[in-house]
Amino acid sequence: MSRKSFKWLPAVVVPALIAVGVVSVPLQAGAAVDLPDKTANEVLQLIAESTEDSFSGTVEKSANLGLPEGLSTGLSGMSESVPGGMDGMAGHGAAGALASGLELLSGTHEARVFVSGPFSLRVQVKDRLAERKAVSNGTDAWFYDSETNVASHLAIPPEAKAELSEELEDAADLATPAQIADRLLDKLGGSTDFAVGTDSKVAGRTVYELLLTPKASGTLAESVSISVDSETGLPLQVSVAASGQEDPAVQIGFTAIDFSEPAADLFEFAPGDGVTVQEIPLPTGPPPGMSHPDLGIGEPVVTGAGWDAIVEVPAAPAVAELFENPLFAEMTTDVDGGRVFSTALVTVFFTDDGRVLAGSVPLDRLQAAAG
Repeated sequence: MSRKSFKWLPAVVVPALIAVGVVSVPLQAGAAVDLPDKTANEVLQLIAESTEDSFSGTVEKSANLGLPEGLSTGLSGMSESVPGGMDGMAGHGAAGALASGLELLSGTHEARVFVSGPFSLRVQVKDRLAERKAVSNGTDAWFYDSETNVASHLAIPPEAKAELSEELEDAADLATPAQIADRLLDKLGGSTDFAVGTDSKVAGRTVYELLLTPKASGTLAESVSISVDSETGLPLQVSVAASGQEDPAVQIGFTAIDFSEPAADLFEFAPGDGVTVQEIPLPTGPPPGMSHPDLGIGEPVVTGAGWDAIVEVPAAPAVAELFENPLFAEMTTDVDGGRVFSTALVTVFFTDDGRVLAGSVPLDRLQAAAG
């Protein structure tokens, strides 16, 4: 599980994630139902007025982004070459950040999610042979990986409680659909047309479908569908469609949800015998956009906004380190002016002079911006 939120991840692949507005799973909504008619503005108001902040449930997450074959194997090899595996890579330069970012974009996962108020969050991700946990109660945050048997602890001072709790929610790979919907509406609202789709069911709950489509043409993302609980206004599923692709490119949603208050002890964590505990220092200084001063990566330049935004990261030694990694050559293709990594929703252009440009746009748009 990535231990850095988007704001503290190096700006290599993450700008592309932010440009798309979602890091998210193929779920199918249930049979159609007939709810009282609402306009798009009324569904948006239903979301805005939702007061549900305590619940638990099972979330499924997957991606169908057309990543290069063998990428998962390469990521596994990269993670094994760094102490602590994928979870220990945040402090190992841009190559580690790239692998962490790509892990968010690949595979299928299921998680148990528990939320209680604005500060208490527990996410349990079960892999085939291991379990990863993120637990935060507003005072302490823990990240545990059973495969490495390492628990990382971050003490949250009172003055940083609100900001860090928001950051730690983002740090969980499997955030809730509501968090993702909030991010989408924040990033894409001004560049988006809204409509109401087909009423249906998700996790046994009746939902309105809010459809988001870009006002701009030529973006890789075709639309976003947000399934909104008709009673509580809580988004229960988010699905992103890519242009020219039949199946959802990314999607996250509940398969089961319970709106009762989770037990308080779920938000406490006690390392067991033999568990190695590592203390995480509190991040210092403002988290500027997607820059990462620890790696010498400066503030990115953003052109445009919303669906077709392009993020340009200046050349830096940490980015040059990424170029030298063997996996980089395997996952990118040689093109005019540099190399490209592309998925159904995101294109990342690595220029010959060391810059990185990313966005949910075709390669030629990035090449033109680089020029």
